[in-house]
Amino acid sequence: MTAALHLAKPENLERLIALSGAFAEELGIPSEEDTRRAALKPLLEGSPHGAAYLVGPPRAPVGYAVVSFGWSLEFGGLDGLLDELYIRPPVRGRGMASEVLNALPKALAQAGLRALHLEVDREDTKTQNLYRRAGFFMRERYALMSRPL
Repeated sequence: MTAALHLAKPENLERLIALSGAFAEELGIPSEEDTRRAALKPLLEGSPHGAAYLVGPPRAPVGYAVVSFGWSLEFGGLDGLLDELYIRPPVRGRGMASEVLNALPKALAQAGLRALHLEVDREDTKTQNLYRRAGFFMRERYALMSRPL
């Protein structure tokens, strides 16, 4: 099985809702289905603010990735935040996350992105190592801060 990426379309919404629910549950993130639906639907309809990708076969995806787009003076233009990357537990350990972390930045760079960011649990060294192998690094002086609106 490969981690082929497919840009998600409106007909993939229910699959993404289920996968994103599993992601939130696994990480203990409070998440309502209506909120996930409202966040994903515009991306599947072509919103310029981000994109959702299915990992694996579109009819039976084994995971997904969501990227939101922004603008960075520091990095010289369009940047992205890998908001979520999820691979179903039964198929983990087969290199699919690594494939996604290598293929997605290449595709996004061809579309004009100058940088791709993500956040990682400071205690989760296994995931940090996965991200490092894919070329991501911890920024020494900066930490992501958030303010819900």
